Amino acid sequence: LHLSPVKLAELHSDLKIQERDEISWKKMKAEGLDEDGEKEAKLRRNLNVIMAKYGMDGKKDSQLVDTNYIKDGTESDRLDDPRLEKLWSKAKSSGKFSDEELDKLWREFKHHKEKIREYNILLETVSRTEDIHKNVINPSEENLVKEEILHNKHRELKDKLRSINQGFERLRKVSHQGYDTTSEFEEPRVIDLWDMAKSANFTEKELESFREELKHFEAKIEKHQHYQKQLEISHEKLKHIEGTGDKDHLNRNKEKYAMLEEKTKELGYKVKKHLQDLSSRISQGLQHNEL
Repeated sequence: LHLSPVKLAELHSDLKIQERDEISWKKMKAEGLDEDGEKEAKLRRNLNVIMAKYGMDGKKDSQLVDTNYIKDGTESDRLDDPRLEKLWSKAKSSGKFSDEELDKLWREFKHHKEKIREYNILLETVSRTEDIHKNVINPSEENLVKEEILHNKHRELKDKLRSINQGFERLRKVSHQGYDTTSEFEEPRVIDLWDMAKSANFTEKELESFREELKHFEAKIEKHQHYQKQLEISHEKLKHIEGTGDKDHLNRNKEKYAMLEEKTKELGYKVKKHLQDLSSRISQGLQHNEL
């Protein structure tokens, strides 16, 4: 796959969450739950997203490139959307951003690109399901259940599209005006969650509690990013030492690299699990709005 150490650690975290969810689903199935197959379908969609994200779906150029424009000076990671490319180009040439802010903005653009990819995978899944459903001649109780599954998928599509539209508006605003120094959050995933939470059916007290939890979540993300950077540095150092032939030095650095790799995987899993839980709570609040 030619993935960097950080991407390998992220893949490990994603697969660990997928494994946890599949074990949970197997227990549900053994107890006679998930009769409509919605949980199983969601697991399959999540796996498709993981495969596309790390270039394991067999599609050319589907893998997110690790190269960072700010770091390397080359934009090998395309945004694959003319609107995003135009915004990014304007932001770079505006002179409103420091190198650090441009790096932060680039992460936001990549995060938005990934959201669009996830939406398209879900849309493709829904389209295939609808085609199968249309070809059924005789309606039955089972087909009524499938209609309910489709309804849930369309609601999920609606939530994702809302998030994409809100995210694009934010990117458009930031690209033209620069970063707001009074902004509460910096991490793209946290900003997304906060924007969605403000649209959900939360009381003021619940929203304030959610804001505090997001602050803790952002701190957790920052800690994870710190270990990701240390892992990359350790990887580069290890490659350099391997060429010197100093076995003692090499063994010490291998131990440090293994420790950093394990810590990065552990924190990655915790961040993604927390993100999953927070997203689920917001989704429930948004669904309540529609009732």
